[in-house]
Amino acid sequence: MFKKWISSFIVITFLFLNSSSYIVRAASPLNSTSRIEGMLVVDVSNSMKSSDPNNISNEAMKMFIDMASLKGDKIGAIAYADEVMREKALVKIQSEQDKQDLKEFIDSVGKYSYTDLSTGVKEAVKVLDSSHEQGYFPLIVLLADGNNELDPKKAKTGKQANEDLTKAVADAQAKGYPIYTIGLNADGKLNKEVLTNVAKSTHGKFFEASSADKLPAILSEIFANHLKLKIVPVNQVVGNGQYQDIKLNVPNDNVLEANISLISSQPVEVKLLDPSGKELAIPSDQVLLSKSKTYSMVKLMKPVQGDWTLKVKGVPKDKIDINLVFNYDLQLKLGPLAKQTYNAGETVKIGAFFEDNGTVITDTNIYKSMKATLFVKDLDKGKTEEVSLTADDQGFTGQFKIGNASGYEVVVKAEDNSFFRETQPQKVTVKKAAAAPVTAKPSSTETEKPFPWLYVGLGVIGALLVAALAYLLLTKMKEKNRGFSGQIVVEIKDEDTGERTNPQFKKLKGFKGKIRLHQLLSLAPEFTETEHIIFKPASGDTLLLVNNSECTIEKGGRAIDAKNGREVKRNDRLRIVLKKVNKTIYIEYIS
Repeated sequence: MFKKWISSFIVITFLFLNSSSYIVRAASPLNSTSRIEGMLVVDVSNSMKSSDPNNISNEAMKMFIDMASLKGDKIGAIAYADEVMREKALVKIQSEQDKQDLKEFIDSVGKYSYTDLSTGVKEAVKVLDSSHEQGYFPLIVLLADGNNELDPKKAKTGKQANEDLTKAVADAQAKGYPIYTIGLNADGKLNKEVLTNVAKSTHGKFFEASSADKLPAILSEIFANHLKLKIVPVNQVVGNGQYQDIKLNVPNDNVLEANISLISSQPVEVKLLDPSGKELAIPSDQVLLSKSKTYSMVKLMKPVQGDWTLKVKGVPKDKIDINLVFNYDLQLKLGPLAKQTYNAGETVKIGAFFEDNGTVITDTNIYKSMKATLFVKDLDKGKTEEVSLTADDQGFTGQFKIGNASGYEVVVKAEDNSFFRETQPQKVTVKKAAAAPVTAKPSSTETEKPFPWLYVGLGVIGALLVAALAYLLLTKMKEKNRGFSGQIVVEIKDEDTGERTNPQFKKLKGFKGKIRLHQLLSLAPEFTETEHIIFKPASGDTLLLVNNSECTIEKGGRAIDAKNGREVKRNDRLRIVLKKVNKTIYIEYIS
């Protein structure tokens, strides 16, 4: 902590002494991409045996996983009843095996007794909080019937459960986590109102699914809404025992993936011909094939532009529903304005262009196939004007005239029949009328002398050094006697049996200076390897975690390096994988 403080102090001193030549430069924003952080949350209470007897929820989650990109999408899963029963932290997908592991986890979840809807939503928000990364689009997909059935042996009331759900939904809305709800209604007992409100409150959407044939359209729409894509219409096919040709047009070379979902009551066979008429092997490096009980998913990687042919062979009279969603990893960027501020009546020229992960695209034909519109918002009146932009090989261009407002906000939107993108809003500043200058009379008796900046600077530096030394001594004196606040919740899972202990709440108030995890585990001999996992009190009701053991510590499903210290905030959850025994320790720092 002190080293960081001194480093910051040296940097500030350097900038002070070189202030005449220092120029502030705006940091370049991180490029947004089409990657997602999707938490799949499913009700696994006993009531789902009647609400979802055919395990539509499992098929939906597996289809969501199959639609995810192989370029780093993150997906996790939570199975809840009246508490979280099973959980799979967000997994960054890098291979088909990663997807297979997720699907096997989903198939392994059983059914439990009671239901508390708030439990699943609250846990999903907590996982996204701990694992969110810049450049990812978080979302929650909730599969449930919307009904609560609380354990009468527990103290929680229906009113409390509803209040907890309201709070969890408000938390998701405040953090920008849309919740897409899929209502399962095989028994006609769906609580549509609850699930609709959850979705609407978080800018998600509600869907109803009583049969598996509704899933492709639902999941395609969720992906399309969330990643600013559009579902490309494909004709429905009725099987006749022979291969039937379906034409698929790839509009440009910037398509990252083409997701083709086929759902039918009987198995189907598929072949795929590229625009040259060559048949591609399925599966292969370019074409991935996933199958489940109710669907087949063909994922075409980086397809070339042109007309492709999908050959589909189905059982006679079997209806085959087909959905197509293209995935793009493109960002629409505004070009720099000619100047920072404008006068009323001046014309502002606007340019926008596509980038692929920070690199300007090479296939510029995409501009000619898209419609681009400039939205100009008057920040004084709140009114928005639309201006059509023209396209060329460099992007989209246009202009608008400055009016009498004190400022404007501009956004460019470009779209075709398969996707759309919007730029980040950019403000246009308008100069205010200059005030009359006030001229000060020079003194006739005194000659102006330069201000002694050098001496002042040296004095400030000396004072800061003295303060730093005093701070160091005071910190060292207090460190050994510094107290803790809050509690750590400890759960232990036996990986051989899958059994978990009941949560143990360890109050930290009685400890001073530092705590070894082994102390919180009652110094049990089997956990001696946790002796070198240490917690220290830190500022702002946080803990400093130091890991000098061989144990692996994960946060949000990702291993963290805590050898040099890692901050642990309230409500942070950690997973500690032991090396000497096949057990895992889960801890959470709470108030």
